[in-house]
Amino acid sequence: MNRNRGRSLLAVAICCAAVAAGVHAYDADWTAPQKPFRIYGNTYYVGSKGLSAILITSPRGNILIDGTLPENAKLIESNIRALGFKVQDIKLILNTHAHVDHAGAIAAIAHDSGAEVAASEEGAKAIMLGGDDPDDPQHGLAPFYPKIAHVRSVTDNETVRVGPLAVQAHYTPGHTPGSTSWTWTSCEERRCLSIAYVDSLSLLSVDGYRYNDPAHPERLAGFRQTLKTVAALPCDILVTPHPDAVDFLERAAARKAGEERDPLVDNQACKAYAVVGQHNLEQRIAKEAAQPAH
Repeated sequence: MNRNRGRSLLAVAICCAAVAAGVHAYDADWTAPQKPFRIYGNTYYVGSKGLSAILITSPRGNILIDGTLPENAKLIESNIRALGFKVQDIKLILNTHAHVDHAGAIAAIAHDSGAEVAASEEGAKAIMLGGDDPDDPQHGLAPFYPKIAHVRSVTDNETVRVGPLAVQAHYTPGHTPGSTSWTWTSCEERRCLSIAYVDSLSLLSVDGYRYNDPAHPERLAGFRQTLKTVAALPCDILVTPHPDAVDFLERAAARKAGEERDPLVDNQACKAYAVVGQHNLEQRIAKEAAQPAH
């Protein structure tokens, strides 16, 4: 499950280092086209090869989660049309966390679709700032992106609705203060599965930012609660903002028509992902302990 996790973290680190040098450089997969496909039922993958965007559909309107990079807006819209859906049928756009690689294209897609945008309270603030959020651990490294004048705030455990669609927010702070995971149910015939779109569990930051800061006990406490939340999510299929973090596209490609077993279905996946997050936390605490406090 975690074969590519190191590669994903390295790509983010390279991006941050490039931004610090004044250059916006991304992993090539982040802008590489990916053929859209059905994940399960009315849930579809419409992102790039390296960045997830998820479409949930209904006869009364659709929900999009994440927009990826600003330059990917047309790619995502093209993927949506390739599946036979209209961009204008997107009624609500949600976000996992307000970094450029997941929120950058939201303004353009919201403009083209007329959709409302919603995120956690901290996430909404950051999107309205175009990523210029001083509370972000990566503030000063992560590039800014087009601001959105109004973003609706969604509370922890709130269920947002578009027609018959019901998607529940789960605050999972750590990667950013506003990080949010989303869960919903999709059905095929009489079989319904719980889908969890779980936010990044990496702890990356600018130099000098400390998760284990006595002046900010909410940072460690929040992430520890995040790990408990993720492990307990309803989770038959796990999707993450960086698909290579859980080998998502590889497992989707391994599906074979007519086979009963689906490589994407694993009701222990969220628990396993929380274990990865715990490892990330332990590594981060050890790293901070080895460095003098500023």
